[in-house]
Amino acid sequence: MATFEGYKLEMETIERLLKALRELPDVDAHEPVMQPAAHGDRGIDAEIEFTAGGKRYLLLIEIKKSVYPRDAQQVLWLLDRYMAAGPSDRKQQVVPLLAAESISPGAKDLLKSENCGFFDTGGSLFIPARGAYVLIEKPPPKTLQKSVRGLFKGKRSQVLHALLIRHEEWFGVKELAEIAEVSPATASETLSALERFEWLTVRGQGPSKERRLTDPGALLDEWQKQTLAATRKQPHRRFYVSGSNPDDIAHRFSDICEQLGLNYALTEQSAAQTYAPFLTSVSRVTCRLAYSSRVSDLYAELEAKPVNEGANLDVIETRSQGEFLFRERVGQLWLASPVQVYLDLLRSGGRGKEMAEHLRQERIGF
Repeated sequence: MATFEGYKLEMETIERLLKALRELPDVDAHEPVMQPAAHGDRGIDAEIEFTAGGKRYLLLIEIKKSVYPRDAQQVLWLLDRYMAAGPSDRKQQVVPLLAAESISPGAKDLLKSENCGFFDTGGSLFIPARGAYVLIEKPPPKTLQKSVRGLFKGKRSQVLHALLIRHEEWFGVKELAEIAEVSPATASETLSALERFEWLTVRGQGPSKERRLTDPGALLDEWQKQTLAATRKQPHRRFYVSGSNPDDIAHRFSDICEQLGLNYALTEQSAAQTYAPFLTSVSRVTCRLAYSSRVSDLYAELEAKPVNEGANLDVIETRSQGEFLFRERVGQLWLASPVQVYLDLLRSGGRGKEMAEHLRQERIGF
């Protein structure tokens, strides 16, 4: 880390590591010894000696900003090479350790499997030392959380949606951008982020480079996690339509939308029951509706009355046309894609989560 900002980050990270060590019971950690650049090039930025249970240990530390699985593998090679070239008569037990502002879950798993310690500024700490084994797991730092969360919002989420819907196919950047209706730059940035998390398989190089999801289930698991963690709820408009059962409401809603040129898609229980029947009956129609100046005409034609309780029609109005990209026509109705329905069910409360898992198992399949 040659820049001033890099040096500052390096010092802040090592100071937090030292503090974490000193907070451990019966541990005495010495001041860190920072290595000159020449040593850093060989795979080490600092050393910290500590004692625990009357035994001496030496941490050989490589410091990074953000670490993903591919970065972790490169650091492992560097640390292995440095340790192999070091003196064999050390009086302390030597433990390699990667310290970073943020370390992805996949990178942590890799480091654990190779018995390499790690520390991130969120407070997670792993030291695989005989006689001084330490494992402290804490939520990832806000920097990593923000980076991951950004993947599942806005235009980037359209790229993820396309990859999940067509998870068996290989895509170039331009082709994927067209399918997801985003710019090539957005598609490329999203693919690069997914590569860092090792959620993609890559083949070819340059203009012919293509990607495909390595494990669509892992990506959907992360989207599920982000959906459940979201504090901002989707704005629903709730109505009561008199004298109609849910099936009639859905078809009337569809017919009027077609007449007015409005994009819509049934979702939550309304769509899940068609994709993968689970309930005896559905008492309410839920749909996504593209906002338009003609939306009020739709509600007037339906004679839909706004209510707080007893609704039989829920409408999620959205200004994003991207939410209708992968809808499916079933009979006379448009349904949101199974992936979108799954995510909406997770937010819906009641038996929504149970129904979501049934849909995932029976229709989505990963």
